[in-house]
Amino acid sequence: MQGDVLMADAPVAFEERADKSLLIVDDDRPFSTRLARAMEARGYQVRVAESVAEGLTAIESEAPAFAVIDMRLGDGNGLDVIERLKKSRPEARGVILTGYGNIATAVTAVKMGAFDYLAKPADADEIHAALMAIPGERATPPENPMSADRVRWEHIQRVYELCGRNVSETARRLNMHRRTLQRILAKRAPR
Repeated sequence: MQGDVLMADAPVAFEERADKSLLIVDDDRPFSTRLARAMEARGYQVRVAESVAEGLTAIESEAPAFAVIDMRLGDGNGLDVIERLKKSRPEARGVILTGYGNIATAVTAVKMGAFDYLAKPADADEIHAALMAIPGERATPPENPMSADRVRWEHIQRVYELCGRNVSETARRLNMHRRTLQRILAKRAPR
C-alpha cells in the first residue's frame, strides 16, 4: 500500500503522459503533413495550424500538452504562439523550428517559453527527442557541429539584430569595415 503512494507521488515521465496532444503550426503544408503523420505514429494526437491566427485559435479552444511551431509564418512570428501557449498552459512543451536559425532568435525563443529550438530541416525523431527531453539533461553532442565560419556568421547576425539591423553601428561594434560587413550580410549562412 505504501509503495502505491510513493508511486503516485513520483513525477510522470513525458513518455508516459496520458495527454499527448500536439499542435503543429507551420505554413509549409507538405512538411506539416509528413510531420503530423510521423508524430501520430509515435502516439500523439495531432492538430495542424498554418498561421499564427490559426495557432492562437487552436490554443484558445484547447491548449495542447506539446507544440511544434515554425518561427516565421505568413501572418507573423511563431513566438506569439509559444507565448500564448505558455500563458494558457504553463507546463506545455513547445519547440520552435526555423530555417533561419541564429543564436539571437534561439535565445529569444527560449526566453518566451520554448522548451527547445531546432533548425530546419528537423526530422520527427529529433522533434520527438526534444519534446521528451528531461530538463537539465545534458544533450548529446551533434553529429555535424557548426563550422567556425558558421559560428562567426551567427555572432555577426546576433550583434546585427541587437543593433536594430543598423549596419554602421554593427560594423563599429565589431571593429569591421562597413562594406565588409555588408558583403557578409548579403551572403548565405555558411554550413
